Amino acid sequence: MRPAADRSILFPPPRLTTMVGPRLKSDRERFSPNNILLMIAGGGLLWMGWAGFNGGAPYAANIAASVAVLNTNVSAATSLLTWTCLDVIFFGKPSVIGAVQGMMTGLVCITPGAGLVQTWAAVIMGVFAGSVPWFTMMILHKKVALLTRVDDTLGVFHTHAVAGLLGGVLTGLLATPELLEIESPVPGLRGAFYGGGIRQVGKQLAGAAFVVAWNVVVTSLILLAIGLLVPLRMPEDQLMIGDDAAHGEEAYALWGDGEKFDATRHDAVRVAGVMDREGSAEQRLSGGVTIQL
Repeated sequence: MRPAADRSILFPPPRLTTMVGPRLKSDRERFSPNNILLMIAGGGLLWMGWAGFNGGAPYAANIAASVAVLNTNVSAATSLLTWTCLDVIFFGKPSVIGAVQGMMTGLVCITPGAGLVQTWAAVIMGVFAGSVPWFTMMILHKKVALLTRVDDTLGVFHTHAVAGLLGGVLTGLLATPELLEIESPVPGLRGAFYGGGIRQVGKQLAGAAFVVAWNVVVTSLILLAIGLLVPLRMPEDQLMIGDDAAHGEEAYALWGDGEKFDATRHDAVRVAGVMDREGSAEQRLSGGVTIQL
């Protein structure tokens, strides 16, 4: 099944975190989002672009392409709603970050079979994409000793590895023979639910295993080559101040062009401004108030 083999799972190998090492403990304990508004904007652009490359996978303006675009949007929306509902049920409130995570898992999960499954199957894949990675991220990641030692800053293992593997397996179950005739040059392919047996699921798992092995080997070689030229990890003193400060730069100089933030002066200006406003308010009240009707 060509599309499933090409796009089975996408995630960085765990060897990367092993060779580079985790962040400082203080950064791991408190790691608030940098900018939620930019995250939402980026998520929207990603969703739009994802529909483009899933729809472009057949390399033709045919039925499979239109089905792929439809299924991509349906799965992403279903997964987003599923993830949000689970947040409300277990944590008592929805989360914008969780919604974007759910969107991501829905996009990743549908990718192997975007042009190969019916839309009702895309809904099912979206439900699984919004629930299984949610469980591994919110529950298992905090209880399994191996996962707690992995510094997965963006939760990529759950949103890409788990969701991608899930999508590959579900594609082996739900792929329809009619769409496979359009997409694949191999005749007679079909998902297990359409009489194809467990053979196609085995192919999907074999493809996922190959991707994992390839990522581990190739990424390890790349890191070893880079390590011969430059250190893979910053010194501890530079990690304490941050990479931008280590380069003599500041990520957000909002108080002036090139001017460093002075907390004491900022507090003094703020207090003076409050006193001025209170004084002007008292002057206005003492001078009387005019109300126009």
